Amino acid sequence: MARKRFHGLKRVKFRATWNKYNLFNLSRLKAPNTAFMTYYQQKWSAKSITRAYHGEHIREGQWERMFTPLLNSVIPMDHRYLAENDGSEMAAGRGSGLEKPMDLKKIAFGKNQIPYMHMTYAPIERRLDTAIFRALFASSVRQARQFVIHGQVKVNGKKIPYPGYLLNPGDMFQVEPDRVLFATGAPKVKVKTDAEKIRYERRIGRQSNITRDAALAKRSARRKAKEADELADDTIEFAPKLQKSTKIIQGDPEVRKLRQKEFLKLIRQIEDRIGNKKVRRTGKLKQHLRMLLRRAKANLIFIQKKSVDELETELREITQELLGQTEEVESPDKGPVKRLKTESEMTPIMKQALEKAIARIRENPSDSTKPYATPWRPRPYMSAFAFVPRYLEVNHKICSAVYLRHPVARPGLSEVPTPFPAETQQLAFNWYLRRR
Repeated sequence: MARKRFHGLKRVKFRATWNKYNLFNLSRLKAPNTAFMTYYQQKWSAKSITRAYHGEHIREGQWERMFTPLLNSVIPMDHRYLAENDGSEMAAGRGSGLEKPMDLKKIAFGKNQIPYMHMTYAPIERRLDTAIFRALFASSVRQARQFVIHGQVKVNGKKIPYPGYLLNPGDMFQVEPDRVLFATGAPKVKVKTDAEKIRYERRIGRQSNITRDAALAKRSARRKAKEADELADDTIEFAPKLQKSTKIIQGDPEVRKLRQKEFLKLIRQIEDRIGNKKVRRTGKLKQHLRMLLRRAKANLIFIQKKSVDELETELREITQELLGQTEEVESPDKGPVKRLKTESEMTPIMKQALEKAIARIRENPSDSTKPYATPWRPRPYMSAFAFVPRYLEVNHKICSAVYLRHPVARPGLSEVPTPFPAETQQLAFNWYLRRR
């Protein structure tokens, strides 16, 4: 039997995902029409739509064992009343007619009302997979569950492969940053045609052949130096022999290794621009990009023979030509032609913008080997669901979060995120309360 669509548009069910159909269903979400339903049918319908969002991946029997009628809440008490009374006056005259009848008109229903019924599914918020989704480390609860099962999540420094692990106050959990970038980033454009797939494989092959090209260049340099030595010996006897330029310039190896990575990223960015068929470029601009590609590969080959300052200068010049400001120059034959501005022609504001662009391209580079779109950008339809509950303390720079405490209900506020009104939650609570 084929499984039904997870995101249906006919029968509206809101899911714990960032899907665009889910966002459309949220705009149509409303309380069910209970005019023709019995009380049993009302409870069952409320249970059905709320369970579609809260823990739909959990078996019903498992959730019924987790359910508790005790709802955590914070009730502010008047400190003056607590100081003057010990509580015995609340029972004075009870049943003897001395107590005053309750006036329903004076009861205020509004911001000070505590939404107890919104805490029906509070035990699910303790689960590890739900906490990962609430911390914005995954685009759905099922994806967070997959991360846990695949060993990409640690709790208090220890790998936990159980999605149903119940967090305690003070527990810290962290997810691998690459998985978070994949889950929350825009999806990568899939290669559709065979020709594009062949071009993509060739580009990846060229990246893997950089080491081979470097070895061939060294061998050619040795052969040329040897031929120059023999020629000098045959022509002039007293001419000194040419020294082979195989000496490696001294420098910080860590800095040199960092420059090597930056040149690799720059090569990938240029190759992605050359292979991008969505942007129409002139033949002259394509030649310029190929020239920059050859120049970057040459610097990568002789990374050990050039000084760190020369590498920094080359990297800056290539990046500047790749991302530099352009201006239009009149041409008598072909009309306006775009020309790159030199550094001396730039204003201070343009130089500052260029520095920011270079820093941004280093922090968020273009890398075709990643499973998500690069440079990284947020996933579509993410902003409607991008919020962090109060019971979590999240650090997105290191992809870690701390479970501070169990969620509670406060006057006018419930810390359990839910899209359903209090009436629907109350019917679902009564459904599970009857079965206790």
